[in-house]
Amino acid sequence: MKPLISELREATELSDLGRASVQIVHDLKNQLNGLKLYATFLRKRMEKAPRPADELETINKLIAGLERAATDMTVMVRYGRAIELRRSPGADLAGILHRSIENGATIQTEDAIYAGAFDAIALTEALQNITSGVYAGKEQATGNGGDSVIHLRRDDSAGEPVAVIEWREVKNGASEDLFQSFAGSNGLRMALAAKVIKAHGGDVTGEAHIIRVRLPLEKAEIEGE
Repeated sequence: MKPLISELREATELSDLGRASVQIVHDLKNQLNGLKLYATFLRKRMEKAPRPADELETINKLIAGLERAATDMTVMVRYGRAIELRRSPGADLAGILHRSIENGATIQTEDAIYAGAFDAIALTEALQNITSGVYAGKEQATGNGGDSVIHLRRDDSAGEPVAVIEWREVKNGASEDLFQSFAGSNGLRMALAAKVIKAHGGDVTGEAHIIRVRLPLEKAEIEGE
């Protein structure tokens, strides 16, 4: 067994490395944003006079690539830092879930109260990222996620009320942890989403073709029913 002091030293070094990495990524993101500004300036200059179509296409692809890279780095920086929530007591999770849907998916909700102390902005983004991530394969195959159904129900069986959200027919739901793959933009956003869910006191799990999120609800709502 390693001495305790050695293990603590390694943990400290890893923590320092993590903080340094976040700062490096933050600085690189700022540099990419600067390069994007220069590229945008060149594109505007080129558009003032006739230029070959391939030159404009190239610079547009360059700007798009810089923007994607900077956006992904922003997600990495946010993942590397502590989640700071601005909770609002009595926030309606059903409404938050509906606002998170942008890909045409539908929601099936059981008739219940879903009030909890949630950060509506952070949770809306997290649920949106999960939906985009788990149905990415279906959207690529069909062009949209319109036939995807998200299920929301309330579970009081354990004494502590929780909301259960399920994304079904998930591609590779059992063969890999979609929240820890860190594969591309979707993987980064899924990891950040899981961190936001856990900061709310919830959890995320994956089974065969199902992703499940559980979030604590307010007890007071039960007593007032």
